[in-house]
Amino acid sequence: MVGFGGGSSYLALLALSDLPVEEWRALALLCNVVVVSSGTWLFVRRGHFSWRLFAPFVATSMPAAYLGGTVQLEQRPFLILLAICLLLAGLRMAFDRRLTGRPAAGLSAGRAWSLGLPLGAVLGGLSGLIGIGGGIFLAPILYMLGWGRPKEIAATASAFILVNSLSGLAGLALASPGLGLAREHLYLPAAVLVAGQLGSRLGSGHAPTRLVRGLTATLVLFVAAKLLWGAL
Repeated sequence: MVGFGGGSSYLALLALSDLPVEEWRALALLCNVVVVSSGTWLFVRRGHFSWRLFAPFVATSMPAAYLGGTVQLEQRPFLILLAICLLLAGLRMAFDRRLTGRPAAGLSAGRAWSLGLPLGAVLGGLSGLIGIGGGIFLAPILYMLGWGRPKEIAATASAFILVNSLSGLAGLALASPGLGLAREHLYLPAAVLVAGQLGSRLGSGHAPTRLVRGLTATLVLFVAAKLLWGAL
């Protein structure tokens, strides 16, 4: 609903199972693709998507996510650090009223590319490494920079998740060609599709700006708590 695929939450739950890391990472990325594909289309159709905001990040995030998908990484230290960062970002979004942002059309192209290229590479790499689409990283940064209105940020995060998840899956498939998903877990993409359809239509429609921002902050804080619970 607020531009995230939910990969963080999927991973927090799947990490508690007996599935190998490669399998729950692949399942989370697959769920991301299922959820955000239609949502991204709705954001674009309703005029919330901005190439000016999206392009600087995705130019480097896609290849980085692909490379990250080919690597196996020790999760615990990174998840703890990630949870702390998300907690701080979520609190700032929740209590800083200045985070309404400016229209993406007014962004300086030079600044967008100078910051977007390195940030996209870092976020894309992390996305592929741990199986999260990356929108949960990108949205708080855009809010804190004041780049875009809440719905523009949600649209950018949704598209960012889609391309990074596809790239991460491609990298994971290359590194683990024999990887298969447990049949009993394949119901999850269908379940999240139903929930994602409802959330995407509400988030890309006429929900008030303050509501979208509040839901984003709530989701970020929830994910931070989930990650801390799973890592500690």
